[in-house]
Amino acid sequence: MLPDKKTIRKTIDDLMPSAKEFLCKLISFPSTSGNEHELMCWAEGEFKWLGVEVERVPLSDAIKNDEDYSSPVPDIKYDGRFNLRLCLPGSGGGRRLLFNSHADVVPPSQGQEKPFEAVETDGVIHGRGACDAKGQVATIYLVLAALKKLGGQLSGDVIAHIVNEEENGGNGTLAMVRAGRHADACIVMEPTTNKIFSSVRGAVWFRIICKGKPGHSGRAGETISALTLARRAMDVLEQYHADLLAASRGIPLFDKYENPMPITFGRCTAGDWPATAPSRAVVEGVLGLLPNKTRHEVMAEMQAVLNDSDDKQLADRVKLEFMYRHDSHVLDPKHPLVEQLKQCCGDWNLSVEVDAMTASCDSWWYNNQLKIPTVVYGPGTLGYAHSNEEQIALSDIAEAGCVLTDFAARWCT
Repeated sequence: MLPDKKTIRKTIDDLMPSAKEFLCKLISFPSTSGNEHELMCWAEGEFKWLGVEVERVPLSDAIKNDEDYSSPVPDIKYDGRFNLRLCLPGSGGGRRLLFNSHADVVPPSQGQEKPFEAVETDGVIHGRGACDAKGQVATIYLVLAALKKLGGQLSGDVIAHIVNEEENGGNGTLAMVRAGRHADACIVMEPTTNKIFSSVRGAVWFRIICKGKPGHSGRAGETISALTLARRAMDVLEQYHADLLAASRGIPLFDKYENPMPITFGRCTAGDWPATAPSRAVVEGVLGLLPNKTRHEVMAEMQAVLNDSDDKQLADRVKLEFMYRHDSHVLDPKHPLVEQLKQCCGDWNLSVEVDAMTASCDSWWYNNQLKIPTVVYGPGTLGYAHSNEEQIALSDIAEAGCVLTDFAARWCT
């Protein structure tokens, strides 16, 4: 017998103080990508205390040999680290539901004071990771605690993956996928601002390495500035992006956005003196992609436009590398996972929209590679993520806790 809404609400309300304490402790760990181990060890104990099955899924340096490994952060080590697999086992015969979220965070933003100290203001928790995605991990904690407290074994398993390194390409979830972890539906938890994302764009992170011919500024015609080469390469890739965007129109859910797959040049290093043409310049950036192209097609086309440019120096002196590569993820909005989650939100008087996510996340690993129907959904507002104002309202966590506890009870029957 499914629990009624009144009982679920009371259970969630009773558990919110412990979920808040759990979130604030999570924020206190400076768990940037590659530095999650201490948090994972602590969280392991907390989930064991909760009474769910807890399994360490080991990581290994061998993951660096995987074709889908992402490497924007150099020299990260994996031996001795682990993801967590949590399970509330069912009695058998029911559908399995999998939650995923990540323990890593991006570095503190400029002007973000005491980023790893949780501060509550009027029911809102501030701090690095509050919404992306420690608030999501706390929601998973809340849902598992609620299902335990409600009693009554479900037919299907409720599973959760708490992973490392989402922010630098999804290497933690890659490890879970390569371990062959299966379910009948997956909810990747990110802050979605009252939306259910059934489609998620892909992305490639790239590095442009330019080799110049250094020399004094007075030797015009004898030098080649690597920085100038970088600017020219950026122009060529911007034109490629414009052409790719034009060819990517008409895709449902994405098409309402002016630019759902932007190109961003995020970092440039070159030179050591204003009057010297630098010998080397490196530009790093990201290019989004939609379901009409695969990551492999986009990478090949980016290389081709540089090689085939009228500017022959680009072919001779510019090298392109890729550190991160995700395909888009698309699930039919009419899929039962989408429709039933939307119905559950409506039953809790939450107005949600089925939409496309114009950022990239770990959902494609499950949806595309393990063929598990997947959506992205969670409390909080994406606009606060990666900012010096990162925050999440405790009321949002409570609402998501009600919805997802109810949904798990319905799905895992």
